[in-house]
Amino acid sequence: MAELVGVHFRNAGKVLFLAKNNVFVHINDKVIAETQHGVEMGIVRTLPKEMDEKKANPDGFKILRMASNDDIEKNRQNLKEEDEAYKICYKKIHEHELEMKLVEAQYTFDKKKLTFYFLADGRVDFRALVKDLAATFHTRIELRQIGVRDETKIVGGIGICGRELCCATFLNGFAPVSIKMAKEQNMSLNPTKISGLCGRLMCCLKNEEEAYEELNKRLPRRGDEVETPDGKTGEVQSVDILREKVRVYSENGDSREVKEYHASELKYDPAVHKKVKHNKASNNEEQKNSKDTNDTKEVENRNLKETKPSKTLEDTIKEEYKDEINASEFQEELKEAEKEYKNGPRKHRSDFKPKKKNFDKKKNTNGEKKNFSKKKFNGKKNNKKSNNRKNFDNKNKNK
Repeated sequence: MAELVGVHFRNAGKVLFLAKNNVFVHINDKVIAETQHGVEMGIVRTLPKEMDEKKANPDGFKILRMASNDDIEKNRQNLKEEDEAYKICYKKIHEHELEMKLVEAQYTFDKKKLTFYFLADGRVDFRALVKDLAATFHTRIELRQIGVRDETKIVGGIGICGRELCCATFLNGFAPVSIKMAKEQNMSLNPTKISGLCGRLMCCLKNEEEAYEELNKRLPRRGDEVETPDGKTGEVQSVDILREKVRVYSENGDSREVKEYHASELKYDPAVHKKVKHNKASNNEEQKNSKDTNDTKEVENRNLKETKPSKTLEDTIKEEYKDEINASEFQEELKEAEKEYKNGPRKHRSDFKPKKKNFDKKKNTNGEKKNFSKKKFNGKKNNKKSNNRKNFDNKNKNK
């Protein structure tokens, strides 16, 4: 356990709990402290209190000193330079033709790092942009991609309630919000009324969720049967959850009335909510049965299609050639088609393959064996050569 102080950095920053470091502080005092981004100036939001340091401050960041007038002036100068850096980076993005929306530029207090926050649909290759920015600002450059909610948190604005956005003032993080919360609070499911400036569901739907859940457990739902103090039985028409008022529709003979009662005045079965679940189960069974019937119908239709008689050759040729050929030509085409149909489909040129002839090297075409021995073959050649040589020698002798 250690004494930690809650410090708030920037307008949209989280409240970080830092070590006191023997510095006496009060609420709304400006201090210089260490953070994960570097040395920054913040405002004290909570007084020192004992907390588990491993959970609240695992990195061991601490307050360095109280901020002096020179520090405050330096921080103002940094804010002005951030605006200039934003303009320069905006131009560089257009020069590099990158699909990204620049949101904000932030300097650390000691100006050792300059961070740019941007929006993009997917991944962006900004390596060339970082080199260009580092050459102009001569400091460490960091580009960080954020979401739509983070953008509204940084920029700020006024919500539909007329007050400043919760995320830009006191919210430290974004809690998951679902459409079920809006249904439990009996809000209209119009997206323009449920969503905030970021286009997502409003964070304030989470604030009263627990209270509405507890009230909905005790109150009847629309369509449930209840008994009024007069002894009449009626059907719940609407429920005002926060006021715990219930409108009941009842019939007495020919007369019909709608009257408002407090929930404590009515008598109803506390297990009435379970009936809705049983109804849902029955609806699911009905849906399954309807799906089965639809499947059987589709199978029957398929079988009907398959049993239908196929078109004749004459019908198909008529449809294809009704506008192109005359009656005489049509009859000739019909005859050719019928021949092809009887003889089978035409074969493609690639289907015709030459038949392999099984030649036996030792057999003649007549079935006689051939003996291609080298000696006999060579002998013939040698005999020819020898005869020619003898004739040539005899001529020379006669001369």
